[in-house]
Amino acid sequence: MAPYIFMERNGIHIIDLKKTQAKLEEAASAIKQIAKSGRKILFVATKKQAKDVVAEKIQSIEMPYVTERWPGGMLTNFPTIRKAVKKMSTLDKMVGDGTFDTLSKREKLQMNRQRAKLEKNLGSIKDLSRLPAALFVIDILKENIAVREARRLDIPVFGMVDTNSDPNEIDFPIPANDDATNSISLILDVMIEAIREGLSERKAEHLDDEETVAAAKPRRNKDEEDDDEDDAPAKSERGDRPARRGRRNTLNGGRRGQ
Repeated sequence: MAPYIFMERNGIHIIDLKKTQAKLEEAASAIKQIAKSGRKILFVATKKQAKDVVAEKIQSIEMPYVTERWPGGMLTNFPTIRKAVKKMSTLDKMVGDGTFDTLSKREKLQMNRQRAKLEKNLGSIKDLSRLPAALFVIDILKENIAVREARRLDIPVFGMVDTNSDPNEIDFPIPANDDATNSISLILDVMIEAIREGLSERKAEHLDDEETVAAAKPRRNKDEEDDDEDDAPAKSERGDRPARRGRRNTLNGGRRGQ
């Protein structure tokens, strides 16, 4: 962290905010492109100071997040995690179709407990149908298992890096205090705004593509109509030929008869 430390005072390292701003802008630009591509960014924040802030803010952009204990193998053993999520969906379906009401009281109690546990640990990632395109981590020391899994799978990692961390362990380090709620909230606001911009640009591009396709269709139809009009006289001439041959045959037959 030496390159990002401005000075030391009374044993406390002070981060250089100019370098924080530069790294924050770099990370925001990269995460915007990922959001623009339509892929998911998984936010990880299980520490007490961060979990409530992350859960509240990330829900607004509909991205997956983990604020409870990181389930080991969540990335490296993703199919197993998906099975657990599908189990939760199955339980919800049983409630919806009335199957749940036919169970005994004890079975209902067990299923409710199982559903609550799954919701607590995996409810925030139930829409994550495939591996995320990137991770955003608050406190890379505490979330070291998540960072290691992401690096093993070559998933880029964004993260807040405090003075006691090694910025070389992740792809996009943001030097900042990861223990202060205000600092966490500020960094998240910038990231969320970048993601919103990426999603908006993606939506605008899709609309432009649809308008282009819609505008191209009438032109093609008109061209086809023009081609049909050009072909009409030729078809008409071809249609007259048998009649002319018929008249000639009649005349020739008449002459033979004479």
